[in-house]
Amino acid sequence: MTEPLSFTRSAPAELCYREQGSGPNVVLLHGTTASLGVWDPVVELLGSGVRTIALDQRGHGRSAKPADGYTADRFCADVGALLDELGCDRAVLCGHSLGARNAVALAAERPERVAGVVAVDYTPYVEPAVLDDLESRVRGGDRLFDSATEVEEYLRNRYPRTPREALRRRIAYGYTRVDGGLRALADPDAMHQTVQGLRTDFAEAMRDVAVPVTLLRGEASRIVSERAFAATRRLRPDLRALEVAEADHYVPEQHPRTVADEITRLLEEAERGTAPLSLSDTDHRIGDEPCL
Repeated sequence: MTEPLSFTRSAPAELCYREQGSGPNVVLLHGTTASLGVWDPVVELLGSGVRTIALDQRGHGRSAKPADGYTADRFCADVGALLDELGCDRAVLCGHSLGARNAVALAAERPERVAGVVAVDYTPYVEPAVLDDLESRVRGGDRLFDSATEVEEYLRNRYPRTPREALRRRIAYGYTRVDGGLRALADPDAMHQTVQGLRTDFAEAMRDVAVPVTLLRGEASRIVSERAFAATRRLRPDLRALEVAEADHYVPEQHPRTVADEITRLLEEAERGTAPLSLSDTDHRIGDEPCL
């Protein structure tokens, strides 16, 4: 059963979130323009024995959309306040894209609150041209659509590998009816500022993070190039690093089991109090089942 949406009372920006299950804490952070709904298949796979907290980050979904504050430190302050409000002493953080940057930054800043990080398809050293292209695609989504069918066609062209069920979740969670049509809930100015914030590289945070981290890259990613992934692995050869076959940037929606398995792995290691085994600095490629 899907639990209802809730809203924070004390975070710097009011956040919409969904809390499900009970047990060790897992916080799920989506990517730019997305919403908490992208995590539904991962939450289902983790099951009721894990306490999952999926949230709309500031500027996105049903969370507040302040006029400014879209840098890593402000996103991290929101998540830290949410952990405090919900009584989470420690949590595994799983972030995709923007959420991966924020998860690593928070883990580097407050390691006592973070048991581990799964950073999905975002690393340091992303090229400026990649972010230029991202911003162009983000701006292209800022328009009024006549119908859900039109939105789905737009999303299918933008995310060609992503299953239809995942696209429909994006519509259900991330769009609202206005002016006789549908418009994305993600605020356009907030999205512009968010992409600008991504232009500040986070290699220092990745270098300093002292909790277990798993890096996941979609083999066909347009965001994390092979060069950027290799440079990150040279920076931190001790971290677990996996490439997901048959996936592009949107690994959580295309291969949720891979993501859920890596979260479970970190939870088990946190329970045992052991550090993860590192992989050698050679390519490691995994396959997965399709999206539920």
